[in-house]
Amino acid sequence: MADFKTLVQRRRSCRQFTGEEIDAEQVGLILRAALMSPTSRNRREWQFVVVDDKLDLEKLSDAKEHGAQLIKGAAMAIVVLGDPLHNDCWIEDGALAALSMQYQAEELGLGSCWVQMRGRGLADATSADTVIRGVLDIPESYSVLCVVAFGHKAESREPHDEETLKWENVHLNKF
Repeated sequence: MADFKTLVQRRRSCRQFTGEEIDAEQVGLILRAALMSPTSRNRREWQFVVVDDKLDLEKLSDAKEHGAQLIKGAAMAIVVLGDPLHNDCWIEDGALAALSMQYQAEELGLGSCWVQMRGRGLADATSADTVIRGVLDIPESYSVLCVVAFGHKAESREPHDEETLKWENVHLNKF
């Protein structure tokens, strides 16, 4: 296991995956990371739908106009959901869970990519939320934040370069 500093430096979005499946133990560890992620007032009200059916992955890849095609090449995807009527922090809680899953995947040597779905859709104005809800039989009360695609990396990317960090965007005490 890499130290956290190295893990953060190595984690990059992966948009190309091999066809290899992810084993059940790794899937369990990824979900464990989500379920242990912090939430507002420790409410833990997010929901996750694990998708490994190839036809459903392909349908999810068509849920928005641009940027989702990589999902169909993934071994699995996890749809992150929240109920906006019962949790005013559903977006923040879901984002923390999604990122926790991505760091766990990296630690396991797997690739991942966050695919934004909230506020996105198709050219005909159909929301990605509506498409995904239809594919996965999600109740109307839940909203889709994102889909995180996972798989074995078919591409390698250089770690983040320390020299390109934007330290000028950090302010001490006052802007």
